[in-house]
Amino acid sequence: MRFYGILLYPFACLYGLATAFRNKMFDAGLKKETSFDVPTVVVGNLAMGGTGKTPMIEFLIRELKEKYGLTVLSRGYGRKTTGFLLANDRHLPRDIGDEPFQIYQKFGKEVSVAVGEERILAVPMILANRPGTHLILLDDAFQHRYLKADFNILLTTYQNPFFKDSLFPLGTLREARKNAARAALVIVTKCPENMDGEQRAYYRKQVSAYVRPGTPVVFTRIKYGTPSVVLAKKRPVSEHVVIVTGIANNQIFVEEVRSRYNVLEILTFPDHHRYTERDIGQIKRTCSKYVQKDPWILTTEKDAVKLNDEKFLSLYGEIPIFALPIEVEMEREDRQKVIGMIEQVISKKAIESGN
Repeated sequence: MRFYGILLYPFACLYGLATAFRNKMFDAGLKKETSFDVPTVVVGNLAMGGTGKTPMIEFLIRELKEKYGLTVLSRGYGRKTTGFLLANDRHLPRDIGDEPFQIYQKFGKEVSVAVGEERILAVPMILANRPGTHLILLDDAFQHRYLKADFNILLTTYQNPFFKDSLFPLGTLREARKNAARAALVIVTKCPENMDGEQRAYYRKQVSAYVRPGTPVVFTRIKYGTPSVVLAKKRPVSEHVVIVTGIANNQIFVEEVRSRYNVLEILTFPDHHRYTERDIGQIKRTCSKYVQKDPWILTTEKDAVKLNDEKFLSLYGEIPIFALPIEVEMEREDRQKVIGMIEQVISKKAIESGN
């Protein structure tokens, strides 16, 4: 426990009591859970962000989009709008949120993307507007129990697994570890390349103490691609970069960039940060300090959609901006297990609904 943990402990207990009471209300049927004829798959976590939900949603899209009509439903955290919206080409990150905008930019021609705080109201709107939807992927809805999902995927990171974490504010957990039992599948994300069988067995054993018997535990790695253009007339020839991030935890991203380039400076902003002209001025001044090295900006895909705002374009000058794309990597056997379980859910739901 951290030295100030004794001060936070009472607040963590109160927070735990509140979330436990809420869950008991759902378990006892005093709060209503609503299910739908269309299969619903939740990708969520127990921790407060940073477990790789968006890359996992994108992984599922790549695996399933050729066979099924997909709609991604998100709350749209940080957006300036409210209510239900179906993403279209006129929307900006501030309209639908960073992650939904990123997903729409990548897959908007192949899948539908929607946002709505009240998921049980959003699902009927999706079905009315996108009747060809065979599967709804819900981003970050593990705690949204008003919607009774057909399949809950729980993500936890290798670096900070939920079984070592504590309730907020002592740790980052939104609810007690035992609530992992709602998961039909647990995925340990951001695993190292050289993770061996002994480490996998350790994680499976620890997770098994909190989930239902037989719940599969699989492991994924992060795969970074070639930097893509955000704002640049040509590819930079310099190896010198300034990192700009506004994500929950940039440690792995920074390590990857350091392995490829000479990092001059790191500008770290809060998760879901809404960039301002003042921030762009800070970024530009930082790059100006190293003008002799001809630096360029390297950022995340999530940040790129906000940095590429039209109102900032005249402020950057000649500084090139690139984003480092990210994908989920999974062993073939695990991949087949995950997709197979989801397809079973789709088939079962089709039989139950008579479709």
